[in-house]
Amino acid sequence: FPKAKLKPGAPLKPKLNPKKARAYGPGIEPTGNRVMRPAVFTVDTFSAGQGQVTVYIEDPVGTREEVKPVFNEGKNKTYTVTYIPKVVGPHKVTVLFAGQHISKSPFEVNVDKAQGDPSKVTAKGPGLEPLGNIANKPTYFDIYTAGAGLGDVTVAIRDPQGNKNSVEVMMEDRGDNVYHCTYKPVQAGPHSVDISFAGISIPRSPFTVDVGQASNPNACRASGRGLQPRGVRVKQVADFKVDTRSAGSGDLKVAIKGPKGLEEPVKQKEIQDGVNAFEYYPHSPGKHSVSITWAGQHIPKSPFEVQVGPESGLQKIRAWGPGLEGGVVGKSAEFVVESVGTEVGTLGFAIEGPSQAKIECD
Repeated sequence: FPKAKLKPGAPLKPKLNPKKARAYGPGIEPTGNRVMRPAVFTVDTFSAGQGQVTVYIEDPVGTREEVKPVFNEGKNKTYTVTYIPKVVGPHKVTVLFAGQHISKSPFEVNVDKAQGDPSKVTAKGPGLEPLGNIANKPTYFDIYTAGAGLGDVTVAIRDPQGNKNSVEVMMEDRGDNVYHCTYKPVQAGPHSVDISFAGISIPRSPFTVDVGQASNPNACRASGRGLQPRGVRVKQVADFKVDTRSAGSGDLKVAIKGPKGLEEPVKQKEIQDGVNAFEYYPHSPGKHSVSITWAGQHIPKSPFEVQVGPESGLQKIRAWGPGLEGGVVGKSAEFVVESVGTEVGTLGFAIEGPSQAKIECD
């Protein structure tokens, strides 16, 4: 009846179509939900007509629980549904509108094990220290996950260029929630060590590790009166300096042995920009051996042999001349040393500077 009209006051029955209601959100995804973590999804009933939304959650054991949806204010007619799965395994999420299944209901949701807490994971060891690591030398650190729950431990190291694949990390599970990690940086410069637990970085990660250059003992230089073959006497100060500025990273060690093979004390005076100053006081005459090592290896000319003379008698020494005040490259710099006394000892000379200088005495 194309000309038919609705009678005034007649009741209207709105169209009902539950299949036009839809649900979306992580809470109904097949994967990604975990035990004891809120699972949330939305139900949209805008085109479904008038009706009530009902939601049931059924776990693998068969326990069925109703969840009350929360209506979102607005014209879109949407509801928010939140549930917390308590067991692992496949769950069935049933969504009804006006007593009928909406589109794709029921939803199959697989719930995984609870995710760990990265904030409770700690890591320490020389391989995470800002300084002290050397290129081409293995280093290590340990990761502690006790009390953090379940989760995978991963380590990624970026080199100074930002590459992830240049530094290999060997991880060993030592039990008791301890993981031992070893790596060998192949180049100097800042490295980034990122430690993750359950896919999330742990506190303080990524760690910045500034890797030093590989040690080069041959680049060390040592000089001073205390290293000269002759000129040092008993109870005199014998001092010298060791320059490690171009030698990369390493530990500097000095050992002095007297004529009888016994180790003599040596005092480190100061360190300035990679130049280390030392001094010792020989107590007996004879051959002394001064060993200087860098990163466990002898530097050039080490061990130095120093012939210590007997204690000198009363004497007076004075020196003067232009060679003690200044000089010109390639020109001789002359000065005079005068020694007067009842027991004139052997005089020792040492010249320190950016290059070697030959000493001639008349």
